[in-house]
Amino acid sequence: MAGQAAPNPELRPLLPTPDQTRHGSGSSKDGDTIRTSSASSIDEGEIGADDTKPSRAVEDDVLPETSPLGRTLTWQSAYILAISRVVGSGIFATPGAIAQSVGSVGLSLSLWVVGAVIAACGLSVALEYGCMLPRSGGTKVYLEFTYRYPRFLASTLYAIYAVMLGFTASNCVVFSRYVLFALGFRDAGDFLSKGLAIGLLTTITVIHGVFPRTGIRVQNVLGWIKIGVILFMILSGIYVVLFRPVTDATAETRKQLSWDNLWKDSSWNWGIISTSLFKVFYSYAGLDNVSNVLNEVKDPVRTLRSVAMTALATACSLYFLINAAYFLVVPVDEIRDSGELIAALFFERLFGENLGRTILPLAVALSAAGNVMVVTFAMARVKQEIARQGFLPFSDHLSSSRPFDSPLGGFLVHYIPSFLVIALPPSSEVYSFILEVEGYAGELVSLAVAVGLLKLRFQRPDLSRPFKAWIPAVLVKIVLAVALLAAPFFRPPEGSGNGLFYATYALVGVTIFVVGVLYWYVWTVAIPRWRGTRLEEETRVLGDGTTVTKLRYI
Repeated sequence: MAGQAAPNPELRPLLPTPDQTRHGSGSSKDGDTIRTSSASSIDEGEIGADDTKPSRAVEDDVLPETSPLGRTLTWQSAYILAISRVVGSGIFATPGAIAQSVGSVGLSLSLWVVGAVIAACGLSVALEYGCMLPRSGGTKVYLEFTYRYPRFLASTLYAIYAVMLGFTASNCVVFSRYVLFALGFRDAGDFLSKGLAIGLLTTITVIHGVFPRTGIRVQNVLGWIKIGVILFMILSGIYVVLFRPVTDATAETRKQLSWDNLWKDSSWNWGIISTSLFKVFYSYAGLDNVSNVLNEVKDPVRTLRSVAMTALATACSLYFLINAAYFLVVPVDEIRDSGELIAALFFERLFGENLGRTILPLAVALSAAGNVMVVTFAMARVKQEIARQGFLPFSDHLSSSRPFDSPLGGFLVHYIPSFLVIALPPSSEVYSFILEVEGYAGELVSLAVAVGLLKLRFQRPDLSRPFKAWIPAVLVKIVLAVALLAAPFFRPPEGSGNGLFYATYALVGVTIFVVGVLYWYVWTVAIPRWRGTRLEEETRVLGDGTTVTKLRYI
């Protein structure tokens, strides 16, 4: 009606509601149909494996859509998705790089404690969002729901971030290095190390894409093996302290945990500390990994809360204890020089060259492989959600779960950038730089999510919130995110860089989002103005039951 005010974009559904779809174009093509569902209040426990809800409107009063694959993930599978995502290569690789950067045992351990506190603050934000919007996609859904205007900007930026930086390259690199270390190839060339990393990535993509149920079982087994390896390492460190006779070597390592030596050689430069914190945050990343696949989780809201909190407690305990074990067994000078092989040195000093260099490093490699499996499993579903919304070319094919009842298109979209990141950069530099770029871009995203949570508290108090984050925790997350985003531009001490400009990783992270804004402007603003058209959404259901959105200029 001409006299009516335009609807508030903050209250507009992200996608057409069932009623809007019913009265829309209604066109069908190649066996796909427009389907509708009525919105009614349904208790989350009543949602079963076959209750697919075709509507993609976030404002529906039902628990938003299940996957065509069904709700098949149990509490155990969800827990492994979280803890195996968190406990990946980070705890076996980053403590050496952190000790090298910050200089001292005390500052290294302090950063892991600070990281745990900040991880808890960030998790509370993710839990409020996840319990409020329990559908697959995680951060993608939160940003889209919160930032409705400018239209499609949040979706475009997150799609570019997830596709370009949502890879698993770093864990593949760690897997390759530990396997080669175990086999005695200390100075393996790029071809061999990259080939092994790409081989792991390819194998896991095929297993998850072609044999999905086998993939879930394998990643569950690897997850429990990983926890067992870390517990064994912690108990080994305790054994050294309590039962092993004191030698010159053990006396040296015990001294470095005394108060007089704890803070020796500390570097208090904020740029260096922030870079190390990014590595710590990377090691804690993934506590809310279940939110990426909630359409497939049984009893999703309760499972998300309990799994995430259990994974946080597990990770905090294991990380602090394993770092203490490293410093109890390996001299700090060797830790600084260890690069990504600190766990291998730990095993070698405890069990000698045969067992220490072969059997246990292979266990660490299996742990890294388990991390690659769960990240690939979750990120393929996030990228399938991006395709379902029409933000990728060939979206119908990439959204479909055929022919193997798995998001094969999502696995392909995940595989390509991961392959390129492993294959193109020099192996000696790729790991730390990947972590820094991922960490910086991820901090920009997490800042937007935390600010968005406060925005929704004021604008949408009517929303049901089964879990509510403590506001001071949200503010701590925001303040630290701002400080970390500024930190790379503080000049570090001379001689502490890797040959690149000290803020290179930050500039790369920012550039990705700037390019995303330009891309969004071209396809949502410039092209419609040039053609004299507008961009509209059409909701359709594919033959396999997957609901997709087509973006059309009309």
